[in-house]
Amino acid sequence: MSEIKIPVLDLKPQYEQIKDEVQGAINRVLESGQFIMGPDVKLFEQEVAKYVGVKHAIAVNSGTDALVIGLRALGIGEGDEVITTPFSFFATAESISNLGAKPVFADIDSKSFNIDPKEIKAKITPRTKAIMPVHLYGQPAAMGQIMELAQEYGLKVIEDCAQSFGARYWGTCSSCQGHCQETTLESLRGKFTGAIADVGAYSFFPSKNLGAYGDGGMVVTNDDQVAEIARMLRVHGAKKKYHNEVLGYNSRLDTLQAAILRVKLPYLAQWNEGRRQVAKTYNELLADVAGIITPELADGHVFHQYTIRVLDGKRDKVQQYLGEQGIGSMIYYPVPQDQLPVYQGQYPKMPVSDLLGTEVLSLPIWPEMASENMAVVVNVVSGVLE
Repeated sequence: MSEIKIPVLDLKPQYEQIKDEVQGAINRVLESGQFIMGPDVKLFEQEVAKYVGVKHAIAVNSGTDALVIGLRALGIGEGDEVITTPFSFFATAESISNLGAKPVFADIDSKSFNIDPKEIKAKITPRTKAIMPVHLYGQPAAMGQIMELAQEYGLKVIEDCAQSFGARYWGTCSSCQGHCQETTLESLRGKFTGAIADVGAYSFFPSKNLGAYGDGGMVVTNDDQVAEIARMLRVHGAKKKYHNEVLGYNSRLDTLQAAILRVKLPYLAQWNEGRRQVAKTYNELLADVAGIITPELADGHVFHQYTIRVLDGKRDKVQQYLGEQGIGSMIYYPVPQDQLPVYQGQYPKMPVSDLLGTEVLSLPIWPEMASENMAVVVNVVSGVLE
């Protein structure tokens, strides 16, 4: 295995751009001595709410907690069913199961990698209480159809936005084919992911498009009651200190992380556009390479990952050769959630998800990535597949 020359993600150029601002923010917090729920937390919540276009933003300590707290705030609990995608990180299903609810998996669309609305409808039962779409790799799910299904069946919707901060929904989903009502699309077009449904849940894990220098998460909503419950749950179930009303969590975003994220937020649109330009260049360079399918440059997609499909059983060979040439890559995700040991044997097969689990490969991407590095990556990929 060669020494890594092109990592799957390089955060150093971003840090160099904002180093002085970050150091200033850290020093400000250190000098204040307010490390838990300090002023920067509230200010960051206000700034996110304004940016996303929602009434409430509640900072928590991870994206997983944002999902758990968001679900609980919507009233999801023991015996309920929540329909979600099998093709996501385990935190998606885990958050449902940890509340005593049951994740029900609906297969995905092969172009967008996101949950297929037609499959959702087939999974709805009298026990279904919510739908949890994931905006995978930074591409918005087919929210028009999903919101219409939710309205038709009286369901709640919580968006897993761990990979999609700054993505916008424009109603151009590959799985839609004009199935949405025009009035629905008009009401949703241009909205940021997270601001579309009852609740949005973000992760600020360092590798995310908006990443902290540690763990962090956020619950967003326009519902006053949901926001009040979420704020209670993050501090041990108390509205007033030492007056705990329900069993909650210790899930607060550190002031240091909030201060760092406040520095980063104004740069997010620039960084997301940088990712889109990297994806566009990759698509152009890979256009004539046989044996792969490149991702859609879909409207609103912010390319948390640039993920190709490698066909004919050659994915692992390509990844191995990339590593030998010092190029990082990742498989998101080799084992769909429904096939993980914790759930194995409990669900019917998901043919599209199962197939993509053997084909997907995420290539290096970051906003400042040089075209020369992209060319090196593409030359290696094409060399294996010739």
